[in-house]
Amino acid sequence: MSTNEPTTDEPTTEREPQPKPQPQPTPQSKRRLFVDLSPLRASPAFARLWVGSLVSGIGAQLTVVAVGLQVYELTRSTLAVALVGGIALVPMIIAGLWGGMLADAFDRRRVLITTAIISWLSILGLVGFATAEALYGPNHVPLWPLYALTTTTTMASTISQATRSAVIPRILPADMVSRASALNGISGGLQFTIGPAFAGVLVASIGFPLTFAVDAALFSIGFLGILTLPKLKPLAATARPGLKSLRDGLHYLRSAPIVQMSFIVDIIAMTFGRPLVLFPAIGATVIGGGAVTVGVLTASIAAGAFLASLFSGPVRHVHRHGLAVQRSIAVYGGCVALFGAVVAATEFGWFGEAGANPAPVVVIALVLAVIALVGMGVSDEISAIFRSTILLTATPDEMRGRLQGVFFVVVGGGPRVGDLYAGILASLAALWFPPVLGGLMIIALVTVLMRLRPAMRDYDARTPTA
Repeated sequence: MSTNEPTTDEPTTEREPQPKPQPQPTPQSKRRLFVDLSPLRASPAFARLWVGSLVSGIGAQLTVVAVGLQVYELTRSTLAVALVGGIALVPMIIAGLWGGMLADAFDRRRVLITTAIISWLSILGLVGFATAEALYGPNHVPLWPLYALTTTTTMASTISQATRSAVIPRILPADMVSRASALNGISGGLQFTIGPAFAGVLVASIGFPLTFAVDAALFSIGFLGILTLPKLKPLAATARPGLKSLRDGLHYLRSAPIVQMSFIVDIIAMTFGRPLVLFPAIGATVIGGGAVTVGVLTASIAAGAFLASLFSGPVRHVHRHGLAVQRSIAVYGGCVALFGAVVAATEFGWFGEAGANPAPVVVIALVLAVIALVGMGVSDEISAIFRSTILLTATPDEMRGRLQGVFFVVVGGGPRVGDLYAGILASLAALWFPPVLGGLMIIALVTVLMRLRPAMRDYDARTPTA
């Protein structure tokens, strides 16, 4: 296939109808603390997409936690849980880069529909795997289908997320992009709070097959948000997905130091500050409580993200986005280290002993761990709001798909590298060691990089440059 031919779809010469910019806020509205809902009112297409993403995302997080719990139940190995993300890493990188090219070259609505169908079929495959394991027992069902299905879901989800983000500036005016990012943070916070919290309860009460079936049902409902989007063909002629398109995107990225740095600092945070893979072992052998504790710990990060988005009204008045990113990631590193310290104190018996029996729970350790994880969620969401706004407003539409593809490779790949880092280091040392070391490394590395690259620290949203 030629890599430099124009797409078969003729590029449109007009943008989709744009809502009129909102009037300037009054002094009273400037003091508003809560998230700004105006993007939902201004664009029905964005509102439907937002609601659909929320519903399907809750189901997706049910599955993420349930898969980790099932792998740990079958293997009793934290490393095996880490491999769920590790095996999917390279395919996810390929999917992110290829998906970004698809989003720039074809109708973005059509790309979203295709990836949604693939994800739904993969979820049904997980239902089948869990049913077979329940019927025949773990000794008669190999583990590789679970890894294959989660990898397929990850690839489809990466393409979908990159495309979905590239859609936002097409259905909203530019002055609402940061507000849309905050609303997406609300959605993500709800997804990561409700999904994991219910995952532990559902797995404990109805088992893995029906838990995955709930995800399939929620995904079917969320699919309507994609179907009702308008056609979103390219605004300018773009090369077909291939080497030329990829080279064009990478060439643009090399010339965009601010965007580069936003990726780098996020990779650092996600690589060294990702303790989620440790939660099954922590719930089973350190804090106690088993699957329910895993759900609570996972939901705590999302609860923090939700709170940050809920009270994100003032973000529209912050112009030094680069400085905000630096400070929020430093706080994130501190919270990661604090979580590790809580786990260490519990392992050393400072709060009492839970033992290997999952019934007793070390309550004070659970409370302190939740506080640290909520802090992680708050600081990570603040960073994400400003990083995504930089990316969406500082890049041209014909490059947004490819840059969003790289962005979601970072967002998705960083945590998977982080899973491997935490899983391997914990298996060699102790459960508390990866977050303590990782949190301190985040603070040190981000501080040094911002001093070496002051352009990111000085970035001002009033004069956006990539």
